[in-house]
Amino acid sequence: MKPALGSWSYYLLLAAVAIFILGPLGGVTAAYMNFSLGFFVGGQVLAGILGSVVTLPYGAEGKHGANYMQTMAASVASMAAMGVLIQAMVWLGMPQPPAWQLVLYFLCIGMFGVGVGMLYTPILVDKLQLTYPSGLAVANILRALTDKRILKTSVSKLGGGIGAGIGLSVLVDKVAAIAATGFSSATFGGGIILGARITVSAILVGGLGELLTPWLVESGYLNKGDPFRKIGFIFALGTILGAAIVDLSLLAKDAVAKFKAAKDQKSDGVTKVGRLVAWVAFWAMGLMIVATQILNVPWYWVLFAIALAFVFQMINGISQGITDQNPISSAFVVTVLLMGLLGLRDPLIGLFAGSILLVSCTVGVDMQQDRSTGWRLGSDRSIQFRFQMIGVVMGALIAVLMTRVFLSAYPVLKENLFAHPELRESAAKGWQSAMTYKFVGVLNTLAKDQNKTLGVMGLGVVLGLLIEVARKVVLRHPKYVVWKVKNATTRALDFVVDGLLIASPYASSFGGFVDFSASVWFGLGGVASSAFNTLTKPKEAAQPGHVPEGEVLPDDMSTTSLVGGGLIAGESLFALFLGLSGLIASGAIVKILSGE
Repeated sequence: MKPALGSWSYYLLLAAVAIFILGPLGGVTAAYMNFSLGFFVGGQVLAGILGSVVTLPYGAEGKHGANYMQTMAASVASMAAMGVLIQAMVWLGMPQPPAWQLVLYFLCIGMFGVGVGMLYTPILVDKLQLTYPSGLAVANILRALTDKRILKTSVSKLGGGIGAGIGLSVLVDKVAAIAATGFSSATFGGGIILGARITVSAILVGGLGELLTPWLVESGYLNKGDPFRKIGFIFALGTILGAAIVDLSLLAKDAVAKFKAAKDQKSDGVTKVGRLVAWVAFWAMGLMIVATQILNVPWYWVLFAIALAFVFQMINGISQGITDQNPISSAFVVTVLLMGLLGLRDPLIGLFAGSILLVSCTVGVDMQQDRSTGWRLGSDRSIQFRFQMIGVVMGALIAVLMTRVFLSAYPVLKENLFAHPELRESAAKGWQSAMTYKFVGVLNTLAKDQNKTLGVMGLGVVLGLLIEVARKVVLRHPKYVVWKVKNATTRALDFVVDGLLIASPYASSFGGFVDFSASVWFGLGGVASSAFNTLTKPKEAAQPGHVPEGEVLPDDMSTTSLVGGGLIAGESLFALFLGLSGLIASGAIVKILSGE
């Protein structure tokens, strides 16, 4: 007999499935991707698919329960990916604190992070209504798999996307020629969800980076053989920061009003602002105590990192909302660079302080993305917050345990690829650990001159600020608004202006964070999506008896969003298969559980 919808036993069932099944599965996926590639697809999509199976008997109302489960499971998965911090300690030969200290530290950061992420929800989700592509994909999956009426209309599109995502991921894994192109189902799928107006600027920035690379090498910004993104991500993060300065200035007044309104609302489940501020303050204090008294990190570096966490959660949240890219490693790197400029020379202190940015931006932006899913579904935010809170607790434990499992199963992960780059082509093939590589690289620079690197970031800040001001002035001007829709020519020119000439820094920054090939596939996904929508909409409208899609499906469940979300889900499922099969074959799980 199934528990009654909304009963305590119902929520207990959801929590048990999320913590003991979906969370660990997502944790394996996230850890595997972060150790092997250096980035990971959030656990929301994977948990959404698997969680829908549990709530399927509840019909359309089951989508809320599935949403609560994916929220909790995604928190566990995201925290599991933070094991790269422990891997960085191993690479640098640092003494590792006892496991309980690391768990407690991650727990405090995570709880602080979800609170800050919730504070920004009224701005990023409710007011700006950012896309959050993975959040949209999860909402589509939950609606499609729990509502039979919607399922009939969307199953072929969503299922086809998932099947294609798995199939393409298999080809990338097995065919070297395809892998060499840098193709990723998740990257291409994210582009499909967003459309060309947002994605083509990533190709432009990545292409300019390729052209400038020889000059950057000659000028000493890059070493010979280094990719553009090794310095490009610093510039890209600067452009986001510059744009955010403009947007935060404009949003300050509205944010105050929104917070006041949220405090007075009780029916929509918005957490009262006063309690939320108290939550953030409590965990910030707990973080300060654990960092200073147990891990011996000077209080001023902890306070500096906490202050930057407020800044980067807004910046990274906007970036995630627009491009599905959460530049967590960039937040870590910039934090360490700034601390180095202020006199820090101890890599271990830099690692601990930078961890505050890495973990808090991960779970905090996850919080915002989960809120975007809940906003589309109409789920209770207070309940969703509680589920994520429990997920962080479990995730702190999983992060340490999962890292131990992977380091035991694959000893090559303990090798410092920064000090021994030759291993990237031999013993460590398939385990690029790009995020750890980046962390170790910046920690090694603490005793070096960082003026050039910070100068690049400063240039990015100025350019991002100027571009965002231009966008506000030009694109919102009444005459431009009328002109751009006059005819096909003006619409095309508007695309060039909006998508290329003064493209949003949040969108174009993607070209600085990833390899050029990834930028191309991201951009091509958007081009394919926009071309499909342009060619099919007129035909559909002209068909006799055609029923507009919005009358059958929610407005944001378009064909392209379903297919794009399916591609992201397909890659997540394939990564889960690779992670589990590798661990089972190595016998690592059995060894850990038996205490060896």
